[in-house]
Amino acid sequence: MKYVLITPGGMVQYDVPIMKVQKYSLDDIFEKRLLMLIPFYIFSHEKSFPEYNSNEQKLAELKAEYQKILEKLDGLEQQGVIGAFDKRTIIELSEDVIKEIAQKYENVQKGIGDIMGGALIETEARTILNQGISETKKQTALKLLKRGKQTIKEIAEDTGLSVTEVERLAKLQTV
Repeated sequence: MKYVLITPGGMVQYDVPIMKVQKYSLDDIFEKRLLMLIPFYIFSHEKSFPEYNSNEQKLAELKAEYQKILEKLDGLEQQGVIGAFDKRTIIELSEDVIKEIAQKYENVQKGIGDIMGGALIETEARTILNQGISETKKQTALKLLKRGKQTIKEIAEDTGLSVTEVERLAKLQTV
């Protein structure tokens, strides 16, 4: 597309590339692997929020569609097409978009938000990671206790453990 800009020095002509906005169906998004569009897919339903908010059947259909999205994301993760981090990011961003644009529609926000938020379940890998972090904190606390240069409260603050947990570790160390 050509644009003309008239300046004090004369006329200047510019070629401006225009990005064509295209609407994608949910099937298109998955077929073309445009997964980064999933968080924004809810915009295609925005004009129907008042109806979804007051009509249980319509809301159920919308929730079923978001359940389908989660199932497809799970399938892609199991096939190794996307990783757990990518899936979680898509879900969290989707949840953020829903919270923002459905603020006035409590049933919509809760219905879809519960589905997307519920998808962030504790996976085995995440459980192992959290256990590793917890164990690292405990080992650090034990080393600090052994040095004897900090109070229990200071060790708790430095490691992110509770005072009770550090006290328990101190007792185990003396046994």
